[in-house]
Amino acid sequence: MEEDPAPPSETSTRRSKRTRAQAQTTENRPSKANGTGAENRDRASEASDQVERESSPEDDFEDAPHKTKRNRASDGTSALALKSTDQSLIEVIKGNGKLIPQVVKHWVERYEKDPKPAMVELLMMLFEACGAKYHIKGEYLDETDVDDVVVALVNLARRGEVEDYQNSKRKEYKNFKDNLELFWDNLIRESQHGPLFDQVLFDKCMDYIIALSCTPPRVYRQVASLMGLQLVTSFITVAKMLGSQRETTRRQLDAEKKKRNEGPRVESLNKRLSMTHENITVLEEMMRKIFTGLFVHRYRDIDPNIRTSCIQSLGAWILSYPSLFLQDLYLKYLGWTLNDKNAGVRKASVLALQNLYEADDNVPTLSLFTERFSNRMIELADDIDVSVAVCAIGLVKQLLRHQLIPDDDLGPLYDLLIDDPPEIRQAIGALVYDHLISQKFSTSQADSKGDDSSSSEVHLGRMLQILREFSTDPILSIYVIDDVWEYMKAMKDWKCIISMLLDENPLIELTDEDATNLVRLLCASVKKAVGERIVPATDNRKQHYPKAQKEIFENNRRDITVAMVKNYPLLLRKFMADRAKMPSLVEIILQMNLELYSLKRQEQNFKNVLQLMKEAFFKHGEKEALRSCVRAISFCSTESQGELQDFARNQLKELEDELIAKLKAAIKEVADGDDEYSLLVNLKRLYELQLSRAVPIESLYDDIVMVLTRFRNMEDEVVSFLLLNMYLHLAWCLHSIVNSETVSEASLSSLLSKRTTFFEQLQYFLNTFAEGEKVGKNGNQLGCRVCTILAEAWFLFRKTNYSSTKLERLGYCPEASILQKFWKLCEQQLNISDETEDEEVNKEYVEETNRDAVMIAAAKLVAGDAVPKEYLGPEIISHFVMHGTGVAEIVKHLITVLKKKDHDLSNIFLEALKRAFHRYMAELSLSEDEPLSSKSFLECKELATRLSGTVSRMSKNVQRM
Repeated sequence: MEEDPAPPSETSTRRSKRTRAQAQTTENRPSKANGTGAENRDRASEASDQVERESSPEDDFEDAPHKTKRNRASDGTSALALKSTDQSLIEVIKGNGKLIPQVVKHWVERYEKDPKPAMVELLMMLFEACGAKYHIKGEYLDETDVDDVVVALVNLARRGEVEDYQNSKRKEYKNFKDNLELFWDNLIRESQHGPLFDQVLFDKCMDYIIALSCTPPRVYRQVASLMGLQLVTSFITVAKMLGSQRETTRRQLDAEKKKRNEGPRVESLNKRLSMTHENITVLEEMMRKIFTGLFVHRYRDIDPNIRTSCIQSLGAWILSYPSLFLQDLYLKYLGWTLNDKNAGVRKASVLALQNLYEADDNVPTLSLFTERFSNRMIELADDIDVSVAVCAIGLVKQLLRHQLIPDDDLGPLYDLLIDDPPEIRQAIGALVYDHLISQKFSTSQADSKGDDSSSSEVHLGRMLQILREFSTDPILSIYVIDDVWEYMKAMKDWKCIISMLLDENPLIELTDEDATNLVRLLCASVKKAVGERIVPATDNRKQHYPKAQKEIFENNRRDITVAMVKNYPLLLRKFMADRAKMPSLVEIILQMNLELYSLKRQEQNFKNVLQLMKEAFFKHGEKEALRSCVRAISFCSTESQGELQDFARNQLKELEDELIAKLKAAIKEVADGDDEYSLLVNLKRLYELQLSRAVPIESLYDDIVMVLTRFRNMEDEVVSFLLLNMYLHLAWCLHSIVNSETVSEASLSSLLSKRTTFFEQLQYFLNTFAEGEKVGKNGNQLGCRVCTILAEAWFLFRKTNYSSTKLERLGYCPEASILQKFWKLCEQQLNISDETEDEEVNKEYVEETNRDAVMIAAAKLVAGDAVPKEYLGPEIISHFVMHGTGVAEIVKHLITVLKKKDHDLSNIFLEALKRAFHRYMAELSLSEDEPLSSKSFLECKELATRLSGTVSRMSKNVQRM
């Protein structure tokens, strides 16, 4: 039998288990009734005939008066009834589910008149539902052994004479599973006044269902499990109905006893109470029989769908009928399946437990279970399956709500705040908000009283306490804010946040660390409120919002602007010199509605903001602060209107003029032998400004060339930014010429002259590195800059862009010797690990000076046909597997681009292998290691494997074409 090992449970054989279950059931039941089904029904109905009508949930269904619609639909009903009598039970289940109630009613009537033929018909339906056709003769029904029939059915399956209706893809069977469950549910409901308790009908059905559920054919186990689980669910429905009737009868009996009435009324009520209790006992015995005979085997079935169905059903049983199932005997199966290897089973178990813990009345009974399995529930919050992890986090919230687990056990969960899957982060965010910020699970909930503003301050204070753990890493802080934002209204209380930052509340004192975190929170919350992402998305797809959501964003933008319009200058002035707070604070204006400055007559505040941002630009020299100021001032100069736009543009022009003047002064200081710091800071400012707009630095260009030529021993960072600004100026000049309708000879000649001078400077440094003269501790940073700037300049002026045009003179291709020196410098940078970078090197622009940047620059030349691919292509590809996944992905992308241009790359691949082999031979001559175990040999072997696989795939694609 296809079963997985399981926790300790009943392990007896199928025959002995069924025999033992039958014996136990028989001992606890009334003796079998003698007579027809009708007599049995009359006997059972005596227990409920005199009960008050309102106590039975089925009275409306059975005895409701006819309505006018029914009269109008009498023809249709008659047609359905006629159709139902013409079809067998299995045909109805495979077909129209609407016929099932009528068919079941007719079948019960037939059973009451003549049980054996009806029983045979039902059993044949049971077999056919499993996909097998097997006939039992009515006269031999009592003598037929269940095991013999099951063996015959298994043999049919082995011969392939079985059809799987449940898993069939055919359209006509799409409702088979639902119809089968509906059939058994209707049969039990329709039989509750007679056949359900005759100890014949359902005993026989359960024997066959349990036996079939333990057979090797998977389809038998699937369908039998489905039917068995549904039987218990329907038994519970009837048992709850009878339980309601029992309580009503007991109340009536107590009332009669208080009246001290003795006689037929009391005797009738006692008899009814006893019969109802007997019937409930019978139902519970049948539930136990299916549980021990079917569930305890199938919850560990090899088929995960069967295991999932079992756990889902058990969870529903415990929740709906706790008087029987809410005990450790049954709960332990939910605990065991928390470790199931299938994610669907684990999720079913977690969801079942969530529903149980949601009901407060269940919690005391669950105490021992919680103590045993709570650690596993917490572990599942980091499950490999995202959906299981999200559900497990919800379960942990339930445990916290009932204070069943200590806070010390939650440490690993908080680490998930910065996990990759956004679903997990959002779920943990909800838990953090409920447990740590709003403290919904706390018994005191001191902050629940008072006005909204005080509540916001309390919540923000608790959030700042959490953010202290991530103060050293702003990115992690943003992740935490993103996780909690949706649940925390205090993050949208702009007035409260601003008030706390301006120290307007004397009861709250913020440390510098808290103020920094609160500024970050304000900036991130503002972005979220207007629909901006603050955490990178995994799919990089553009977000699309419905009209209603866009209106919400615009309303939020308006609220933010109204709250900030008067306070923004105060905040900027207060934190002007703080480089940790200033970038986030400046960027808030990008999310504001600048039109409101005019509508609210706050023009002066707008002017004050711009002047303060301009002041901040010259007060700071860090990349983040400079970039924020440039973005903010540029935004104001384009998005504002009328007089305010003119003012913003004038401020931008004044900023450019002042920056150029500062640069001239700094260059003069360097020429006079002073420190280079002022020059470096202003070069950074110019670089950040030129990244977004053209800056007229014609008068500075010659000065920059002079400094580079005369002072060759300057700091590498200063040299880098001098070259970067020269390149950006050339790029803007070229952009102006290309987009101009008429090109003057003077402007073209000027650009060519500047380009020649620029390439001369780059070639000087290229030669310096080639001769090994530039080997200082920061030499690799300047080397990376030279490689990337040179490649970008060659790509910008590549001949393919300008051939056969009026600007053909601008086309440029480097000489072979220069290209070889360029690649030699690239190889030097690639062989320097990013992790070995000197700690004293400025890390601000590290992403622009690592080996990934160098490889991207070189690959761009080949992909864009800026240089001959016959030389540089093989050189780049020969480094495919040498420098980690980042470089490997870049080379892989280059190969993809080349394949689109040329289907035959065999020569390039062959040359790449030759270059790799030559490196191996060169290393072998200098090394004493084993030839076949050296790093270069293994890299050469891996390269050959990768390239051969690529060629093979390319050949197959060509053949398909």
